[in-house]
Amino acid sequence: MNEDEGHAESPTPSGKRVNRVTPDVAGTRAPAAGRPPGRRPGSGTATRTTNLRWLRLVTVYIVLAIAAYQMSGWLFHNLRGFLGLLFLAWLASVTIEPVVDWFERRGLRRGAGTGIVMASLTLLVIGFVALFGTLLADQLAQLLTALPDAISRVTDWANRTFGTDFATGRDLIKITPETVKDLAERYTPSVLGVVSSIVGVVFQALTMLLFVFYMSAQGPQLRRTISSWFPARQQEIIATVWGISVEKAGGYVVSRLILAAVSAVATGIFLMVIGVPYWLPLAIWTGVVSQFIPTLGTYLAIALPAIIAAAQQPMDGVWVVVFGTAYQQVENYLLHPRITSRTVSIHPAVAFGSVIVGASLFGAIGALVSVPVVAVIQAIIETYGRRYELVQEDPTGPPEEEETAGSDGEDEPG
Repeated sequence: MNEDEGHAESPTPSGKRVNRVTPDVAGTRAPAAGRPPGRRPGSGTATRTTNLRWLRLVTVYIVLAIAAYQMSGWLFHNLRGFLGLLFLAWLASVTIEPVVDWFERRGLRRGAGTGIVMASLTLLVIGFVALFGTLLADQLAQLLTALPDAISRVTDWANRTFGTDFATGRDLIKITPETVKDLAERYTPSVLGVVSSIVGVVFQALTMLLFVFYMSAQGPQLRRTISSWFPARQQEIIATVWGISVEKAGGYVVSRLILAAVSAVATGIFLMVIGVPYWLPLAIWTGVVSQFIPTLGTYLAIALPAIIAAAQQPMDGVWVVVFGTAYQQVENYLLHPRITSRTVSIHPAVAFGSVIVGASLFGAIGALVSVPVVAVIQAIIETYGRRYELVQEDPTGPPEEEETAGSDGEDEPG
């Protein structure tokens, strides 16, 4: 045998000796000379091919994600008005749905019940415009004309009474005949622009009414169609979420409309009794703003009537503020709990933040529908969420650990 390890010479039938490779201790072949151990031929090429394939896939996915993001942003930007219109139509449909359900339980077809409700609301609006439209338009025009002078009077009275140095309304607003002429020339549209605007408003109103009708008349059918795409367990969840949406969002809007009507009527009567001019538009302003603008709505609603009243007689402005404060207490402790007992109570900060987010996303329509949408989301979370009892903290503090044997220096018994 040769001295080289792992090789042995063995005779062949021809008498020649050949070297045969013998297995090593572990039972594997010894590596050939010049080849690194543990690497097979072509393994580097296969690894590089796999890495390139993964790199191409990751690149394609990143490009597709960027394209999807850009496309979704473009669609949202161009369809934002339409999406807001859909939200508003859905809110109106769930608002009238309890009345439509009442007609359906009386044996009337759902489409006919929806038509009756919508026709009744349209006639109500037409009747209000016929009774108060002329008065409202006249007082509103006079109010806009007298507002700068009213602000100036109130500012002058405050400066004289309290020794302040606030700028007057004329300095703040700076409305001059030249300014009015310039604004009229800049922003007054042509005849074609006015006609186009009117046609656009009418088209949007009819579109919303059409969506409201179909969302209310075919609401159960739409729910069944959506539920049929999911298993039985998810169908129960969809039915629950749908019921919560109708109850909470519709109840919220109805309760706010009732509170706004009561506030407008009470404010209008008080303003008319003390002789404040423009009482009708001021009353409508107070009712709508106080109920549909969270947190700040109450103060904004009463500020305008107080300014107009103080411009005529400063003491009348004080009486308007007193009335607004007293009515707010009556509403908070007497009317609001009874009317909104079936709706969700939303934290003022959450409601105010939702209005800001809704206005930034969908404009004025988003500001209107944001609070009901948040009410629905909060109700769903409260339905499916789980709360845990808080662990009572021990006022004496955590128990002291027992001293281990021998920690005080005493010797252990031997």
